[in-house]
Amino acid sequence: MKYDPSKEKCPLPYSIFRACITPRPIAWISTTDENGIDNLAPFSQCQIVTIDPPMVMFCANHYPDDTRKDSARNAESTGWFVWNMATEDLKEAVNKSAMIVPSQVDEFELANVAKIKADLSQIPMVADSPCQLECKYISTQTIKGNSNLGTVDLILGEVIRIHVKDEYIKDGMMDVSKTQVLARMGYIDYATIGNSFSMQVPMAPELLNIIMCGSD
Repeated sequence: MKYDPSKEKCPLPYSIFRACITPRPIAWISTTDENGIDNLAPFSQCQIVTIDPPMVMFCANHYPDDTRKDSARNAESTGWFVWNMATEDLKEAVNKSAMIVPSQVDEFELANVAKIKADLSQIPMVADSPCQLECKYISTQTIKGNSNLGTVDLILGEVIRIHVKDEYIKDGMMDVSKTQVLARMGYIDYATIGNSFSMQVPMAPELLNIIMCGSD
């Protein structure tokens, strides 16, 4: 099958687009509003932007009434957000924190998630997550969609501090087989890493070192 989404409806009973781009990491974003109410929400439209300096982005779609997500507004108002690693062990809490609730509801409490304060701001972090990235807000790019739900705020942040629990470090690297990162597949389907392997692109040793070590 094939179709042009700008001109045609999907010929299948369920939209196929997001299932074509998988697996997607889940950015479990924690923020705090101007009144000190904590917020926690998962986003699968997210990614690394660059490594030097390390930057990340997540996209928050508007609601059908064009209301913006709390995560986007809070990052803008406080200048900070935390990217928490979502894992299989935390999947039920991740799912519960995705519920649409009033802004005054603390999703940490709603999903029974233990929190610890970040080092550089008053933003809470998920205590049981293997990794947390403290991010300083840089900018928002609002991309207008064909509908309110299709309109999205792209939030860009610089990673200022990285936290990794020692038990998830092996041979000088993150042990991805142990973290069991949660990924979004499409529809209501999720996945974790069941099989991973290393494969080196033929290249000069100095280029390989850049890939492995980043900007260090």
